[in-house]
Amino acid sequence: MQVKKISEHIWSLKMWVIIPIHVWIVVDEEGITLVDAGMPIMTKGIMNFMEQLNAGTLQRILLTHGHSDHVGAVKGILKKYKVPVYAHQIEIPYMEGEAVYPKRKKLENNLPKTLTRSLLEEDSQKLKQIGGLTPYFTPGHSPGHVVYYHEQDQVLLAGDLFTSKKGKLKQPMPAFTADMKQAVESANIISQLKPKQLEVCHGNTVFQPYDQLEEYIKTMERKLGGH
Repeated sequence: MQVKKISEHIWSLKMWVIIPIHVWIVVDEEGITLVDAGMPIMTKGIMNFMEQLNAGTLQRILLTHGHSDHVGAVKGILKKYKVPVYAHQIEIPYMEGEAVYPKRKKLENNLPKTLTRSLLEEDSQKLKQIGGLTPYFTPGHSPGHVVYYHEQDQVLLAGDLFTSKKGKLKQPMPAFTADMKQAVESANIISQLKPKQLEVCHGNTVFQPYDQLEEYIKTMERKLGGH
């Protein structure tokens, strides 16, 4: 597993499983937050790095969404660390096998029922800030996809909202994206936040992504046509 410190408070952990898969370790005064959990084969590497980091204990796991390549290490990690797991309320029925993901043919029991907590504040539709990160609802790749913004470091952990290649924004993988048009609309979160850098699960860092946003959206709109 390849480890890289990408900002003052954030580390990226990468493993190649046919394609690159990243998860992120975020440190604050409380301890460690894990954003996404990759594949089961990554469990030991994630846990070893958290212990070596000596930055406190794991406090929580935050999920951008519930696809299998983003939740794979959760069960193994929870055997040692009894911490809460969070995702958007809309995503939870799909990842727990109560609803079929769009464009999929069967239910996916990616995590046990009742395990995952909602990111929504109680009695509110507002997403709560947690572990130094602010979640933003960015549907399209999946119905309840979110991204997490670390305001202090100005880093956007974007999950599968995009892929990237050679520092350029690229579309999320079409075969696994529920609604590409919606995903392109969600890309405007970059315009709202203007992060210094953007991190994706499948790809490498994109610096100053706002500078690429207009071209990306125009390219995608042409590709989608009127569909």
